[in-house]
Amino acid sequence: MAVFLGVLVAGSFGSGDFLGGRASRRAPTLTVLFVAQIAAVAGAALVCAVVGGRVAPHDVGFGAVAGSLNIVGIGLLYQGLALGRMGVVAPLTSVVSAMVPVGWGIANGERPSAIAVAGVLLALLAGTLIARSPGERPSSRAAGDSALAWAAGAGVCLGMSLVLYAQTSSHSGLWPVLTARVAAFFLVGLALLVAAGRDSGLPFPAPAERRLAFGAGLLDVTASTLLLLAVRRGLLVVVAPLAALAPAATVLLARVVLHEHLHPMQRLGLLLALVGIVLIVAG
Repeated sequence: MAVFLGVLVAGSFGSGDFLGGRASRRAPTLTVLFVAQIAAVAGAALVCAVVGGRVAPHDVGFGAVAGSLNIVGIGLLYQGLALGRMGVVAPLTSVVSAMVPVGWGIANGERPSAIAVAGVLLALLAGTLIARSPGERPSSRAAGDSALAWAAGAGVCLGMSLVLYAQTSSHSGLWPVLTARVAAFFLVGLALLVAAGRDSGLPFPAPAERRLAFGAGLLDVTASTLLLLAVRRGLLVVVAPLAALAPAATVLLARVVLHEHLHPMQRLGLLLALVGIVLIVAG
């Protein structure tokens, strides 16, 4: 069941990243996140009303911090997607986000097999190949390096949010998801107020971008809900790499909708990343 949920998490996160990245190319990232969190809070409240649960203070705390890290990670990811190629930024983010909980699991007693360790090393190699596109002009390379920095930061934040979700009690139902989304909503709202005070010309997304952001928010809360269920049914070293398959959906949508093309070395990196993730899961 954890494996099946992990695959659904990947599909939801990857599709949401595509929609959020698209909206962030034509509207400020903060306003896109704000609209997305409105949808996410509404979706999480609906789910909690249906499922219920007995939430404890530590569950609220873990959920709130997880949501704060998650929204920071998503913001960094959206910015990276807006600056660089989706087919490069999204996979690098996922490789980093998978390594964080895998390392946490190992440090706390989870012992993956030699196959899983080989998968981790292969994923790291894949990140190196994905991170550079030979033949870029210096100006585009500088922009690409900036996008990769955003992607790495996003991966660390998203990976830590997964670790915190795993610390919540199964008796709390899906309330940690709601507290996470509420915390994210207020964090984005505060950042938006600060940004608006500095730049009175900060535009709100147009209707088309609002629809993309709203869809991204619904997909994000869907993925978070499935992720919480998955980490309660399986080891972090299994669930995290499965969730890291999210770029498969992002890259597929980017190729179909945006007709993005990747350098052969980056394609090799993507292939190695997927193989590494499969090895981690198999181990």
